[in-house]
Amino acid sequence: MTDFEAIIHERSGPTAVIRLNRPEKHHAINSVMSRELIECLDALDADDDVRVIVLTGAGEKSFCAGADMSEAMARGTDGRGTNDSAAQAAFRLSKVRKPLIAAVNGYAYGGGAVFAVACDIRVASKTARFRFVGASYGLSVGASQLPRLVGAAMAKELIFTARTVDADEALRIGLVNRLVPLTDLQATVMEIAHAIAQNSPAAVRASKEVIDLATLNMDAVKREGEHNRKLRASEDHRSRFRDATERVTGEK
Repeated sequence: MTDFEAIIHERSGPTAVIRLNRPEKHHAINSVMSRELIECLDALDADDDVRVIVLTGAGEKSFCAGADMSEAMARGTDGRGTNDSAAQAAFRLSKVRKPLIAAVNGYAYGGGAVFAVACDIRVASKTARFRFVGASYGLSVGASQLPRLVGAAMAKELIFTARTVDADEALRIGLVNRLVPLTDLQATVMEIAHAIAQNSPAAVRASKEVIDLATLNMDAVKREGEHNRKLRASEDHRSRFRDATERVTGEK
């Protein structure tokens, strides 16, 4: 596997670790990160020696801050290209055949929250924060997958309000499986990965497929994508994303 610019790929026995690696941007998703993440997942999914994949953010502050708004500004402030890149990477995560664990080590906002939800298991540090910001930007983000974790009513609340969910609430509502101190996050995740890797790879993959068939509505995933293609073309989205981009870039 080639060297990457925006992610780090590591191996620990049968466990592969992918670290999102744009610390200066809190690991915001740009087109390079999206392309590299998809390439890496393709290779890991095809590697029979890999039994478990862990996704996390490099460092100790952020998991993923969502779409790179600076890149969106450079492309004309409507966010269309960057959001498409983030959506493509999130879709690829949802299609991984092997167990996928998110080690949420900080902020998981927007596309970063969707990355976490696309994983099979989420272990979070007590510094983790989640926010599904799509509605504030004029988009539908996370609506197709969040209900199977937290239920329809709670998913509607989090998506309609775009409010921040702290680590304690995330555990209480079922958004994360476990909550641990940041210093214990890596060891806890690797312990879970090791336990999974001891079992039959074929049986684990089959179980994942069946559970996803039972709980994940691919028609909803497709419909969310169709909505967003229309929403991105709207003046409402362009105006909201432009205002948010200017606000964020103005704070730096």
